[in-house]
Amino acid sequence: MTFTSPQNTDLLLSEAQKEQLYIKLVEQLNKDFALANETIDLPMDTSPIQLKLSIHEKIYSLIQHKFAEYLNLLYIIDVPEKDIKSLDGSDLVELSEQVAFLVLKREWQKVWFRNRY
Repeated sequence: MTFTSPQNTDLLLSEAQKEQLYIKLVEQLNKDFALANETIDLPMDTSPIQLKLSIHEKIYSLIQHKFAEYLNLLYIIDVPEKDIKSLDGSDLVELSEQVAFLVLKREWQKVWFRNRY
């Protein structure tokens, strides 16, 4: 079985729930954000909508106020640099939403592989 990356955040979160790995995804996000010293404190029972919003807000805030920490977070989560560079940075709200998706996608990949292998 090969890993297929979901096309958007909603599909990713619904797949995580279907595979019963949603809680593992939340744990992974909490862990990696904490490693980057940017605690996000997502409750285990956080809804997919709330999860999406929390990550989007956190990324938006980091880009605006703590850019070095934002870059460190991307490094720790291991978001591919080429994916970040391909984004259009002209609209900060949209950029942070796209980065939030890349973060979720990478974290989901980690959880998915750990569960399979």
